[in-house]
Amino acid sequence: MTAGDWGRLVALAAIWGAAFLFTRIVAPQIGPLATAEVRLLIGGGALAAYLWAVGYDPGWRRWIGHYALLGLVNSALPFLLFAYAALELSAGMLSVLNATSPIWSAVWSAILLGERPTGRLAAGLALGVGGVALITEVGAAGLSWLHILCALGGAFSYGFAAAYMRRWTREAPARGLAMGTQLVAGMVFLPLLAVSPSSIELSPALITTVLAFGLLCNALAYILFFRLVADVGATGTLTVTYLIPVFGVLWGALFLGESVSLSMLAGGALVLLGTFFVVGK
Repeated sequence: MTAGDWGRLVALAAIWGAAFLFTRIVAPQIGPLATAEVRLLIGGGALAAYLWAVGYDPGWRRWIGHYALLGLVNSALPFLLFAYAALELSAGMLSVLNATSPIWSAVWSAILLGERPTGRLAAGLALGVGGVALITEVGAAGLSWLHILCALGGAFSYGFAAAYMRRWTREAPARGLAMGTQLVAGMVFLPLLAVSPSSIELSPALITTVLAFGLLCNALAYILFFRLVADVGATGTLTVTYLIPVFGVLWGALFLGESVSLSMLAGGALVLLGTFFVVGK
């Protein structure tokens, strides 16, 4: 990885760490479905306008099927699951649970790509499970398993998307993926907004937060993400999950006053150690 790659990786981690902060703020106000939808439409719409202005061809005819599938598993589904989990879980906890993504990517790589499971994978999974148990402290903290499983389901979906990209979208244009996946996913979710809460009280603060959410965490972040996938590969790009929890916990503590327990720190360390066992060299 070049210095530029590392710079993009750290910037992406900081932005996606903030995504959990924004999710924690927005989801209780407008509902999980609307939270996922505004991310998709604002981010995808901004990218579509930019690419149209510069005359960029995203290759719809060739890549529409991949845009649709990745839009579902790498955007729509995890956005919705994390938004629902954010109704109860803290931004810091969400970001640490998200750090299991590379572990699930390795599992999906074994299933989809025929990569033989190794002792490192088994050790990484065991460490990851132990870390999640420490992070959540379900019995002591009274947290809902449903919200925890939704967050892990989002990470599981990201893991599938990473394995899928390694096999089937190596030649897909990075900017086309960034825009196409979000627009397609946004169109799929649009009819479902009818079941979202109808009594949403808009305020300047909420509107500003939602715009920042979509423009930073989707439009800009996805350009950085797919650029990194093209330059260093999907597995290398997923090492961003080493850094996301650092920023997720930091932003949650700074802006929401979230507390950080020793068990959460210890569990996060186990998750990251498990991730290193899975993707580290």
